[in-house]
Amino acid sequence: MEPALIGTRLASATIGPLLKKLLVSDGPGAGLTGGARAVRLSSLVSFRGEKRTLTEKDVRKLAAALVERSGSGPGETPFPADETEAVAHTLGTTLLALGDLDMDDVQAVRLGHRTLARRLRAAAPAPDGLSTDSVLYLDSMTEWASLHILEFFTQRSTFVARSLVEQTRGQAELIAKVDAVLARTPHVDARHAEFERRYLAHLAKKHGSLTIYGIDLHHSAKEWPLDVAYLSLEAAGPAEPTTPAPVRQELAKTHLPADHALARHDKVLLRGLAGSGKTTLVQWLTVSAASEDRADGMAYLYGRIPFVLPLRTLTRHGERLPAPDRFLSAAGCPLTAPEGWADRVLAAGRGLVLVDGIDEIPETERGRAREWLRDLLSAYEGNRWLVTARPTAVGNDWLARDGFTDLALSPMSRTEVATFVRRWHRAAGPEAEPYEQQLLDALRTTEHVAQLATNPLMCGLVCALHLDRRGYLPRGRKALYESALSMLLSRRDRERGMTNPYGIDLDAAPQIQLVQRLAYWLTRNGRLQMDRAHAESVVAEAVPAMVEASAHAPDRVFAHLLHRSGLLCEPTADTIEFVHRTFQDYLAAKALVDHWDIGVLIQHATDDTWEDVIRMAVGHARPHECAEILRELLKAADAAEDRRDQLRLLILAATALNHATEVTPEVREQVLARAAELVPPRTADEARELATVGRIVLDLLPGPEGLGDEEALMAVTTATHIPSDAAIPYLARFARGSTLRVRSQLVWGWQRFDARAYAEAVIAVIDPTDLHFTVVHDDQAAELARLGIAPDRLDIGAGVSAEALRDLLAACDPPMLSLTREDDDPDLTALAGLTRLDMLTLELPYAPFWRVSDLPSEAPLRMLAFGSWPEEGIGALRSASLLRYLTLWEARGLTAHDWREATLLTQVRHLTVASVDLESLPEDAVLPWISELVLALYGEKTLPFEKVVRAFPGLRQLALFFDPGHEVDVASLAGLEGLAELHADGLELTGTEHLAPTVRILT
Repeated sequence: MEPALIGTRLASATIGPLLKKLLVSDGPGAGLTGGARAVRLSSLVSFRGEKRTLTEKDVRKLAAALVERSGSGPGETPFPADETEAVAHTLGTTLLALGDLDMDDVQAVRLGHRTLARRLRAAAPAPDGLSTDSVLYLDSMTEWASLHILEFFTQRSTFVARSLVEQTRGQAELIAKVDAVLARTPHVDARHAEFERRYLAHLAKKHGSLTIYGIDLHHSAKEWPLDVAYLSLEAAGPAEPTTPAPVRQELAKTHLPADHALARHDKVLLRGLAGSGKTTLVQWLTVSAASEDRADGMAYLYGRIPFVLPLRTLTRHGERLPAPDRFLSAAGCPLTAPEGWADRVLAAGRGLVLVDGIDEIPETERGRAREWLRDLLSAYEGNRWLVTARPTAVGNDWLARDGFTDLALSPMSRTEVATFVRRWHRAAGPEAEPYEQQLLDALRTTEHVAQLATNPLMCGLVCALHLDRRGYLPRGRKALYESALSMLLSRRDRERGMTNPYGIDLDAAPQIQLVQRLAYWLTRNGRLQMDRAHAESVVAEAVPAMVEASAHAPDRVFAHLLHRSGLLCEPTADTIEFVHRTFQDYLAAKALVDHWDIGVLIQHATDDTWEDVIRMAVGHARPHECAEILRELLKAADAAEDRRDQLRLLILAATALNHATEVTPEVREQVLARAAELVPPRTADEARELATVGRIVLDLLPGPEGLGDEEALMAVTTATHIPSDAAIPYLARFARGSTLRVRSQLVWGWQRFDARAYAEAVIAVIDPTDLHFTVVHDDQAAELARLGIAPDRLDIGAGVSAEALRDLLAACDPPMLSLTREDDDPDLTALAGLTRLDMLTLELPYAPFWRVSDLPSEAPLRMLAFGSWPEEGIGALRSASLLRYLTLWEARGLTAHDWREATLLTQVRHLTVASVDLESLPEDAVLPWISELVLALYGEKTLPFEKVVRAFPGLRQLALFFDPGHEVDVASLAGLEGLAELHADGLELTGTEHLAPTVRILT
C-alpha cells in the first residue's frame, strides 16, 4: 500500500494523537542551557527511562490501533485478514526500535522520513512469514509514522535553537576539515582530481565485498558486502603513560579496536595469526577511506588516499619493491595515474599506505622490505602506515626505531564469535536458520567446538560444516580441514545443482593429490602465488599417472580445479593462489609427509611461515613418523644457540602434540618435559607464545606458591592468553595475596573468558587495593552489579553501552575513572551524579568537543586528562576549584588563546602538554603556580626551554617523556633557580653542566 493511500485512510487528525503518545512532552523554554546539547531519541520516547509513561504492551496496543484504523476504510484491505495480529505485532516492534537508534532529533530530521523509516526497519527484527502485501504495508506504514514523528520533532521548542547550534558546529567542523585538507594539499590540476575520483571508486568497488568461506555452498552469493560482513576486532599493544608520573599506573596492555589503531598511531605494525582478519582489516580501511559514507569512528580517514600493497604480489618474481610511481601497477591496479600523482599525494601527507603480509615473503627478503619501508618513511612524512605480519614473522624491534607501534590482533571473544555466527547464518539464507542457535549452544557448552572457532576463517568453516553436516562437527583441526576439503571438492557442485560443469567428474582424493602438488611447490619455494602457466604444467605432469584423471585433458582438469574446487583463485589473469594460506599449509604438509621429506620440515622449523605446515604434518603423520618429527624438533632445539629459536622450536613441538592422532607416551612426556623448561616464561612475549600451546600448558604452570613476583606475573600472563575456560580455576589461585601487577593482569584477562564464571571465581574474591577494574562490555558491568562489587578505580571501554555506563557509575561512584567513548557526540551525562570523583581521564578520539558542564559539580575533582577539547574553552575549568593535575597529552594543538585561557587556572599545580605546544606559548602567558611540568616529546631534538623558564618561573620538577635515542639540550634550563628534579625517560641529555647543582637528574 502506498503512503498516499494510507494517508487517505489515516488522516493526520487520526494518526497524530496516536503517534504523539510515543514521545515525551516538551518543557517550556528554548532549551539552550547546558550547551544546547544533543537530544538522543532514547530520551525523547515515552517508553524508555525512569519517567516512562508507556510500557511495551502499551506501544503494541497503539500499533494495533493504527493497523485497525488503516484497514477500516473503503476499498480493498491492505493485507490478508488472517495476518492482522502478526502485522500489528511487527509494527509495534518497529516502533519500539525508535528508542534504539543512535541519533538525536536534529540528525533524524536531517535524514528525512524515508531514511528514518529504513533505519527503524533495520533496527527491528525482519518480518517473519508474512505475505508480500503485509511486508509492503508495513514498509509504507513505517514511512507514514516516521513522517509524523519528524513533524513532532520540529514542533519542539528547543528544536530551532538546537538546529542553529548544530548548523554552527557543522560549519565550524567543515571549515576546519577544509582548512586541514588545503594545508596539506598542493594545487593539483584537473587531471589529478579526476583520477583520484576514479581511483577511489575503483578501490571501493574492488574491496567492497568479502568472501565468507562456506556460504557459497548453500544457494547464496559467495561475496558479501563488506559493510555488513566486517567485524571489528580488538588490537592490543604496549601501554603508554597518559597521566603525570605521580598518578600513573603501570599497565601491561592497552586495547583499542583494530580499525581505530591508525587514529591514535600514524605508524602501526599489526600482527595476527593466519585467518585472524589482517587482510580483511586492510580491505575495511581501504573502503572507509575511499567511500563517502564512512562507518562510525572512521572519519579520521577523511581525505586519505589508500595504497594497498600486498607483498606476495609485489615480489612474486623476485622484483624490486616498487617506488610510489609503480605502486598501482605493481599491485595490479588497471588504472594509469597521471605522472607524479603518487609522489604529490605522499609528499602532501595524504597517503594511507597499507603493506599487507610481511610474513608472506621469504625471510631472506624481509630485510630488503624493511629498507624499502625506511626509504619511503624518510622521503614522505605525515602519512599513515599499516604493516601486517604473522606474530613471529619479525622481531619486536623490527620497526620500533622507525616509530611504529607494535599491536597484535586479539583472538575473537565469545561475543564476537556469536556475532559472526549470527551474521553467517543470516547470509546463508533460510535453510541455515534452524542451525544457528544449535551452533551457538555448542560453542558455549562444548569445548572442542569452541576451540575451533578462534578467528574469522575458522568460524566460517565451522559454520559451513555445521550446516553441511546438519549439526555435526568433527573433532580437531585436522578433521575439520578434511571435512572442509571433502565438502569443497566433492559436494559443492552437487549441492548447487552444477554436475560436471567442465565435463570432469573426479572424487575428492585425486583432486587433493593435484592441488597438494601446487601447495608443495609454493611452500618449498616460499611463495603464495605462482604463474598460471607453471601451475598448468605441474597439473599436466601429474594427470597421466592418476587413473581417474588421466581420461581427461590436463587443461580441462586444471580449469576444473581452478574454477570449481573452491580452493584456488586468480588474483590476476596470469597467476593463481590458494583462497587462504591455511589451505596451502594443510595440503603442503600432507605432500611433505607423503614424500617423507622430514629433512625439509626440520630445516625450516625456525621459519615462521612453516610453523603451521609442521604442526599439520604431525597431524598427517603415522605414529612412528609423528614421533620422529617431534624428536627431530627437540634435537634442533638443543642445537639452537639463540634463545628465541630454542623457544620457538620447543613451543612448536608442544603445540604439534595437539595435532597428533597417535603418539607414544614416552615421546609425549619427553616433549612436555622440555616444554616445562620454559615455565614460567621470562618475558611477556614468551608468555604469549607459550599460551599458543593451549590448555595443556595449564598442567605445566606452577604457583602461586614458591613463585617470585615476576614469575607469578608471567605465569598469569600465560594463562590469561589461553582461550579456554579451563584456565579460570588456575587464575583464581592468584586472586588473593598477589602483587598489583598480577592482579591487574587478572582483571584484564576477564574479557577473554565467560563473564559470569570468571567473575564468580576471580573478580568476586580479588583484592581490590589500588586495583583498576577494566570493564569493556555490558556483561562485565552486569556481573559487578550482580555480585555487589563497587570498584574505586574503573577503566570503562567504548564497548559498554550508555545505559550500562549510567547504572555502573551510579552503583560505584568511583574516585578514579578512565572513560572511553567512541561517539562523535558522546553522552557524558552519567558523570553528573558522581560525588567522589577525584581523577578523570576522558578518551574521546572522535569527538571534537566535550562540555565542562558535564563534569560532576559535587565531586572533589583533583586530576583531569583529556584529548578532545572543552567546548566552552579551557578557561571554563576554573570552576573546578580543586583541580590540581591537568593533562593535555593528546589534545588538539594549543593556540596562543588557549595558553592565555590556561593562565586563568590558578588552582592547577601539575601540567602535562605535548612539547610542540610550546611553540604557540605567547610572551604574555605566565603560569607561576605550576610546580611540575611534563613534556611529551615528538621527535624534537631542541626544545624552546627559554619559554619554559619564562612561562613557568615557579617550576620545581620537569619530566621529559618518549622518543628514546634522541639528544635534547637542556642548558637553557639554568634560569630555573627553583628546579629540583629533572626526569628524562629514554633521552640523552646534554647541557646538564649548566644546571644548578641542586638539580637531581633522574633517568
